[in-house]
Amino acid sequence: MDGDFISFHDLYERYARDVHRFAYYLTGNAADAEDITAETFSRVWTVGGAVRVATVKSYLIKIARNYFLETRRKRRRETALDPSFDLAVSPSEQLFETRDAIDRLPEADRELILLRAGAGLSYEEIAASMNLTVTAVRVRIHRARTRLADILKGEIV
Repeated sequence: MDGDFISFHDLYERYARDVHRFAYYLTGNAADAEDITAETFSRVWTVGGAVRVATVKSYLIKIARNYFLETRRKRRRETALDPSFDLAVSPSEQLFETRDAIDRLPEADRELILLRAGAGLSYEEIAASMNLTVTAVRVRIHRARTRLADILKGEIV
């Protein structure tokens, strides 16, 4: 150690347990806490240079917290795979099943689904073409998607 600065090795030896404990408190999971701890020290390492001893613990905790929040935001955006989803079914079979389900929708629902997903029109463009409000289009598309999902799950025959 040199005055007000600390080496990376000393930094890790001194603060890794504290960072891990904090990460475990955030996640409640030992594996996630280990990942956060590793990423925290990895980020300190890639920044390079010496770290001031006076602020080091709060600096490390802040990195760990920010990384935790970052990963939590990313996970929220992820969608879990439907347990009934069959990976053995080929994409062409899935496409056929989806197309068949779309064909079973009432005509108004089918038109909205195809305009939005098939043609890629925005809600505003669909509203203008169908002489509806944007809100009405959003609601009707949501309901059409719900019906489509029910058909695909076999809940509507």
